[in-house]
Amino acid sequence: MFTLQSLVDRSSLELGVLVPGRPGALDEPLSWVHNTELPDPSAYVREGELVLTNGVWLDRVDPARFVRQVKKAGAGGIVFGLRAELPATPPALVEACREEELPLLEISIAVPFTAVSEAVADMLAEERKQSLVGMVRRGDALATAISRGAGASGVLDVLRREYDLPLAVVDRMARSLAAAGVDLGADQLHAVASGLARHPPALEVDLGDAGRVALFPVGAVGDIDAALICLRPLRELAAAEREALEQTARFLSLEVAKQQAVQAIEMRFASELLEMILSGGRRATEVPGRLRAFGVDPGGPLAVCAVAFARGEAATMHGLAEVIGEFFAAEGVPAVVAGGTQDVVAVLPWRHPERELPLLAQRLVRGVERRFPGRRPVAGLSGIASQGAELRPQLLQSREACRVLRRTSAGPSVRAFAELGTHRLLLGSLDADTLHQFSGELLGPMKDHDARRGGELELTLRTFLDHDGQWGATAGALHVHVNTLRNRLAKITELTGRDVGRTEDRVDLFLALTIDAMD
Repeated sequence: MFTLQSLVDRSSLELGVLVPGRPGALDEPLSWVHNTELPDPSAYVREGELVLTNGVWLDRVDPARFVRQVKKAGAGGIVFGLRAELPATPPALVEACREEELPLLEISIAVPFTAVSEAVADMLAEERKQSLVGMVRRGDALATAISRGAGASGVLDVLRREYDLPLAVVDRMARSLAAAGVDLGADQLHAVASGLARHPPALEVDLGDAGRVALFPVGAVGDIDAALICLRPLRELAAAEREALEQTARFLSLEVAKQQAVQAIEMRFASELLEMILSGGRRATEVPGRLRAFGVDPGGPLAVCAVAFARGEAATMHGLAEVIGEFFAAEGVPAVVAGGTQDVVAVLPWRHPERELPLLAQRLVRGVERRFPGRRPVAGLSGIASQGAELRPQLLQSREACRVLRRTSAGPSVRAFAELGTHRLLLGSLDADTLHQFSGELLGPMKDHDARRGGELELTLRTFLDHDGQWGATAGALHVHVNTLRNRLAKITELTGRDVGRTEDRVDLFLALTIDAMD
């Protein structure tokens, strides 16, 4: 953009400053020039334009009113053109501009307004040329940085060579991918992520002590996955700075897409590892090689940790596997992290005492809580496998422990499978389809009866077993008479063929209910 001072500096225009306006007005950018002789040009003058006039309107309107209308339109100043009939700028016009702090310049009789228009056009053309040249050079530098693997930090370095701006790249999981001249705290990162989650994404967010900052969305594969953050409000950024930031954000989308592609490949390979472990048989022989590919020694002791969110919350929320992977990387523990349909599983080497494994899992849970405020993550742990070929029991154990914790709204966030009880150890080692067939055949008639009659036989049975078969305590918990309880239990015996008064039948019912509660 051109300025009044840049015009004054062109001696060929023979411009003189009569009123400089408010402080800094001569150096403010202008948009264009507007030649007018209307008594009230406010309807036609655009904001930031420089008004050129010969004062033909002086016999129809007071100079003070003319100046007020020009200022009302947002003009950047007035250039008064002298003519033979008016060889000096009217003092009333000078005084009015001084009162309104509106810049007033005077141009010689010998210089036409077209000379000013041509000068402005030349300056804007040169400015645009330099902007395009700068964009091309910047684009080359950004492309080079990405092709050489400089990452998001290298991209920011390119931009910082031109503009000394505090910058950061933050993804929608509140992770800082790169930073230059700024150190964002956890709350500030979450504020940026919240802004990105809006539809459409926010262009500015409030970061507390850092004030309002500008967001330039970074898209990858059609979605907004990150943002280039400049710790300045949009209104304080010059047009050239905004243009450079927008260009850099577009190049960052290439880097983010590349990272996503790598993560997707890693996640797919990790998921295939879980399938190999669960399949057993010949596929189990492929497990050691896949573990080595992830930097995990298959010949040493290994543990499995399954993480999910409690109370039925989505376990595979976008980014959970990435957060868990970041945690183990920060802990210096090589791990294979894979997202399942109900949980996220990590396979990791463990050469420390087994009692220390829950401490690591508790730190993991706290880390996930910080990244997912308002959620309750839980972690189930397996026993220790001696080598990679023996991981199937550990995978089943950790997932079963995690399933138990997912159904709770309070209590411990980390539990080992061995803490769940002997019956769960046995169930965890058996085929899931066989178990559910057993449970469905035994409990099916009772569930059908409840569905048809609106009964509470299943609740009665669970409560009876939870109270160790004590009639009085069960009736009190259900708020029913003991005779009502007896009638319900008799109906359960009739439908299931199991008598709750016999220990072996009570065990069958208890196991069936436990299996039924499994996901």
